Amino acid sequence: MQSWPAPPLPVLPGRGPELRLYDTADRQVRPVTAGRTATMYVCGITPYDATHLGHAATYVAFDLVHRLWLDLGHEVHYVQNVTDVDDPLFERADRDGVDWQELAAREVDLFRADMTALRVLPPQQYVSATEAIAEVVELVEKMLASGAAYTVDNGYPDVYYRADATLQFGYQSGYDRDTMLRLFAERGGDPTRQGKSDALDALMWRSARPGEPSWPSPFGPGRPGWHVECAAIALSRIGAGLDIQGGGNDLIFPHHEFTAAHAECVSGERRFARHYVHAGMIGWQGHKMSKSRGNLVLVSTLRAQGVEPPAIRLALLAGHYRADRYWDAQVLDEAIARLHRWRTATALPAGPDAADTIGRVRQYLADDLDTPKALAALDGWATDALDYGGHDAQAPDAVAAAIDALLGVELR
Repeated sequence: MQSWPAPPLPVLPGRGPELRLYDTADRQVRPVTAGRTATMYVCGITPYDATHLGHAATYVAFDLVHRLWLDLGHEVHYVQNVTDVDDPLFERADRDGVDWQELAAREVDLFRADMTALRVLPPQQYVSATEAIAEVVELVEKMLASGAAYTVDNGYPDVYYRADATLQFGYQSGYDRDTMLRLFAERGGDPTRQGKSDALDALMWRSARPGEPSWPSPFGPGRPGWHVECAAIALSRIGAGLDIQGGGNDLIFPHHEFTAAHAECVSGERRFARHYVHAGMIGWQGHKMSKSRGNLVLVSTLRAQGVEPPAIRLALLAGHYRADRYWDAQVLDEAIARLHRWRTATALPAGPDAADTIGRVRQYLADDLDTPKALAALDGWATDALDYGGHDAQAPDAVAAAIDALLGVELR
């Protein structure tokens, strides 16, 4: 699947401190110890509706990681999936009277346009579930052969993964069983399915049903389950032991827990990823923004209303990436005002020395992506430039380049 075009990326002199991020499994901020090539897998969209600000906040957060790695001199191998075969997609297509593939293609195109507008660096590999069927089948075969998966046949022979197939299952979320069961039921699981060995066992291969797409396999025609899709794509494109598995915090359980368990079961690794990183949710009108609830603020709608994408991005960066937070008119108005101030300050013929400000921005971002402090440092420089001027003719250009390279906000 085609990704989207990469924006030009300024190269800054010097380098900042090494990146430290909060690890969900370890419940603490710790160093990200990437090698020469840093590897990251971030879960992509299920393309049955347009990109809302909750999506945008997640992908902007991991875009910061991508940019900081590049600033540190790493090469980056970034993979993102598209869940283009799933029940919500089929349900929306039936509701709207369109072909599910047509709906998926349309929404993926809109997502690409939104990511391009927001200057999100594209993944090196952008892979749809329907492109990875062979990898999923191979993974399920291995699970069945090892006894980590089994078939439940109540009219349809579906393949399930045993939640106890790895001793460490549950380490990523740290949730107790009751919490797991509740979230499993709320987020696509089927704890009451008759014939399962354990209520938490997760679907790996859904056998063909009338009216649904299916693909051949040695265990019967069908389609991938949700979690195995990401495990298969990550293992085949990156391999075991990637640096970061990322996504929104609503994916911690069951999706990321099971994705990691599937991969660990076949690789023998203790941890699927060295770091598990999760972004907070964006709320609107008192609730988490979600397609199922319908309380969405769409990136494309804001753009159509004339809101500049850099202002949308700045509004998302105003809160810490891990925090659940609300979107409202004030957040956007403040971002628009900040964008105007920064543009005005960096358009001056000279300004205050920029080295210290850029150094602090790098430091704050390296410390678990502390964007509020980074924005405050840049606000301080802009205020000094506008109120007192300066004698460094290179400073405005240097600050504009740093804002673009590190924060993804183009001022010019």
